Amino acid sequence: MNILLTNDDGYFAPGIKELARQLIAEGHNITIVAPTQENSGKSHSITLREELIVSPVTIDGIDTMCYSVSGTPADCVRAALNILDTKFDFCFSGCNFGYNAGMDILYSGTVSAAIEANVFGINSFAVSAEFLRENTNYETAAKVAIEVFNKVHKSLDKIQVININVPSVEYSKLKGIKAAKIGGNVMDKYTKVQTESGYTLSLSGRNEYNYLENTDRYLLSEGYATVTPLLYNFTDIELLKNISEKL
Repeated sequence: MNILLTNDDGYFAPGIKELARQLIAEGHNITIVAPTQENSGKSHSITLREELIVSPVTIDGIDTMCYSVSGTPADCVRAALNILDTKFDFCFSGCNFGYNAGMDILYSGTVSAAIEANVFGINSFAVSAEFLRENTNYETAAKVAIEVFNKVHKSLDKIQVININVPSVEYSKLKGIKAAKIGGNVMDKYTKVQTESGYTLSLSGRNEYNYLENTDRYLLSEGYATVTPLLYNFTDIELLKNISEKL
């Protein structure tokens, strides 16, 4: 299959390299189009007032067509579809350096790149590995992503994003793979410093949170990989009907 591979950590990131390696080993034709610089937390932003610079690049150990894009993850998908003649069957985004679970999906460039592919009619898989500063396990994350892909891609009856999160352990130590709904929001903590002109805020961690059972966050904390189908149609159908009747 022809697969577009992107991410938000940059074309040089180890996660995209491992996912590329495993997809190629599966026999897929992949094209990498990913940011020139790290773009975590950019969500679904796109570049409007500047030209996008798209350049061929080489990734050590990966023998496939690769491009870097001077923009966001969503820009990368747009660039691929505007420049390349390839008809992509699927898009993979990842493997990300850190989970994209719960309401963090709203901020995620990884997930937003997958959603952008959906906008153009391509089913996509967003893949994220648990953040460990010294030993994030991209090999397990990529293996789980391909396992999920092989099991579900033929049954997707509409354009869909599948969000996959994987603990950073050896594959044999996973408790399993579970379908899960989105967990809640875990608020970030900031260190506040008053200055002469106002304040500075620096991220300093996350608040403690009791994960709701059977959500992605809960199952990840229990040692499972999680799979969550996402919708990006923000219309509240019930409220739409109610408001229509009042108008």
